[in-house]
Amino acid sequence: MKQYLDLVRHVLENGERKCDRTGTGTISMFGLQTKYDLRQGFPLLTTKKVNFPAVVRELLWFLRGSTNINDDLTQHTAIWDAWAREDGELGPIYGYQWRSWPVYKEVDGNLYEKGYIDQIGNVIQQIKTNPDSRRLIVTAWNVSDLDKMALPPCHMMFQFYVCNGRLDIQLYQRSADIAVGVPFNIASYALLNIMIAQECGLEPGILTHTFGDAHIYLDHLDGLNQQLKRAPGPLPRVEVAKKPVLSVGFDDIKLFDYVHQGFIKFPVAV
Repeated sequence: MKQYLDLVRHVLENGERKCDRTGTGTISMFGLQTKYDLRQGFPLLTTKKVNFPAVVRELLWFLRGSTNINDDLTQHTAIWDAWAREDGELGPIYGYQWRSWPVYKEVDGNLYEKGYIDQIGNVIQQIKTNPDSRRLIVTAWNVSDLDKMALPPCHMMFQFYVCNGRLDIQLYQRSADIAVGVPFNIASYALLNIMIAQECGLEPGILTHTFGDAHIYLDHLDGLNQQLKRAPGPLPRVEVAKKPVLSVGFDDIKLFDYVHQGFIKFPVAV
């Protein structure tokens, strides 16, 4: 995961001080990009421990279309607890937009909900039947729903690309917390690509991670400087049971050979 450490160094050396929504303060850069070849191993940081079970639980929660932290408590991860309402609801965030993007029609000048679009199901079908399409896209940035969301999507859009039996994925992330969020996002979209590639009979290929505002919170500097002193080790590997993506459960995903260095605690800016 040298690419990740290079990203950290680049922002620390070239970024600019900015204010932010949380009031914490950041060092920020705009318009960066990193790449990870999934054929070389699963891109899970080894210079600190990343909570892979939480990565899996959140991704499966999204894929079920869930928007409430109380949905299926056996699969619960505390990642979203800080943003949830008292009833556990978060509004029409990622899972809702991925699986139930609302469709409206106008009748007598009024908009009525007509139905829903399952973007995940659609894109899997398109990869299978029209792999050369340049429209293999899933987005969570539904402008009409932003004000209903507890937190607007940070990793807001991803696109697939099929070539020579390989499935690549590119993620666009408008806002990226480099210390806390980015390692999680890398692992989550790598796993998603592996799952979809397997269902579609393809080899997982390149994960391209494109950033809008890539930032380091000022209270993360000590932890990241500690991490930069550590040398990355060999990457682990992941195996997913041979099931359709939307049928995969937590126990169907296995991580092997994950050797990591010590956990580094970073405060989360809410």
